[in-house]
Amino acid sequence: MTATTDEALALSAIQVQVHPLVLLSVTDHASRSATGARKRVLGVLLGQDNGASINVANSFAVPFEEDEGGADGAKSTWFLDHDYIESMMEMSKKVTAREKMVGWYHTGPRLRASDLEINDLMKRFIPRPVMVIVDPRSRDTGIPTDAYFAVEEIKEDGTATQKTFTHVPSSIVAEESEEIGVEHLLRDIRDTTTVGTLSTRVSAQLSSLRGLQSRLVEIREYLELVVAGKLVVNHQIIYNLQDIFNLLPDIDNANSDAAIKQSFSVANNDQMLVVYLSSLIRAVIALHALVDNRAENARGEEEGEGAGGDKEKEEKEKDKGEAAAGKEKKEEKKEKK
Repeated sequence: MTATTDEALALSAIQVQVHPLVLLSVTDHASRSATGARKRVLGVLLGQDNGASINVANSFAVPFEEDEGGADGAKSTWFLDHDYIESMMEMSKKVTAREKMVGWYHTGPRLRASDLEINDLMKRFIPRPVMVIVDPRSRDTGIPTDAYFAVEEIKEDGTATQKTFTHVPSSIVAEESEEIGVEHLLRDIRDTTTVGTLSTRVSAQLSSLRGLQSRLVEIREYLELVVAGKLVVNHQIIYNLQDIFNLLPDIDNANSDAAIKQSFSVANNDQMLVVYLSSLIRAVIALHALVDNRAENARGEEEGEGAGGDKEKEEKEKDKGEAAAGKEKKEEKKEKK
């Protein structure tokens, strides 16, 4: 795809929407297939190309082998079974006709020298494949996807065109049914015996705060580069930043400062009340269990003492019976004499 500057900008405005099923499939593919730290896996993305956006709803793995060469600068070699792609596409049409091939993925986690060659092979199936790099490793911040389109840039000085990748924005979207499925999956894999609800919420809030911090750092770095003249001002970004700043509370105002303190105090008191009530209920339940345990032990001791007393009575009655029988035998012997 030969692209001018305007066409490249229009191409970078395309939104790539990735569904959770794709992330789960890619993660499972990587965990089952990758044997080394530098090995990556590759597959095909299925969905709908709507022009302004690409909906990636499904995927399947493809047999792929790669040798990146050594440190001596040797050219990398790779093998991709395109016959397998054709057969899988035929079967996919029979199952879900709406889901067509929209591109391909690999687990990167970065661009490789052979990506352009693989993308040219994918053009045998569709004219404009999107490449999505999915990082299956755990991240504290950000989303694990990066989307790219391959373009041929036209040089202004009239030199030969150069193939390269242009980055396009990507996002994680999910329908209601997918959200419910992912929630049930996370509920099944979460170890509820060691991780409580409170610790889970705290971990989620810490992860969110780390993500917010990374975004604020990116904003600061971008503004510093703009002020230094190293980047051109993007008015759309400035408008979005202004909208964010307008949503912040007016801390300089004395009245608003008092209202913010009051709102924080109320929210903090509500949370502390919940913690206090939960601790109180936990203590009452523990005391109730202790009382029940003591009562049960006392009943066991009483039953044990009652069974021992009955046994002693039976033994005494048995002894009395034996003594009476012996006395009768002695009297009978005297009468016989």
